Amino acid sequence: MEDRISALAQELGEACALRRRKLVLAESCTGGGLGEAITRVPGSSEWLDRGFITYSNEAKIELLGVDEDTLLIHGAVSEPVAREMVLGALRWSRADTGVAITGIAGPGGGRPDKPVGLVFIAWCVRGEAARINHQVFEGTREMIRRQAIEAALKGLIQALRQASA
Repeated sequence: MEDRISALAQELGEACALRRRKLVLAESCTGGGLGEAITRVPGSSEWLDRGFITYSNEAKIELLGVDEDTLLIHGAVSEPVAREMVLGALRWSRADTGVAITGIAGPGGGRPDKPVGLVFIAWCVRGEAARINHQVFEGTREMIRRQAIEAALKGLIQALRQASA
């Protein structure tokens, strides 16, 4: 998995450099893991603007501008919160492309309507509509987090390709 993540981060860097894009990250359940994977790539400072680790609801509100009502109505692990996270990250950065991840990595915290492994990922290129996907990953906490990071990297690469098409 690490080799796949590193390869995807390298591919993402090449796509950003080719298109002269800058990224911003908003992470919750991955706790900075996406940023760590990206900064393994030499030269990533050329295309990574910044990252926000917003693990608590308060951090999502204060740093990204997620609406408190959105959190109360939908919960932190939801499509509306993922959307507000990525849009807030873009608003508070110099980046033109963003990603946000929010989910339940476990082992606790799940419930029937929001099981452990549920992750929402939002991607957005400035000026375009955000795209949100959700998946239920399986495995240990670490496995869920790694799968979310891999999915976020793949989605960023796809978003960049579609934006330039």
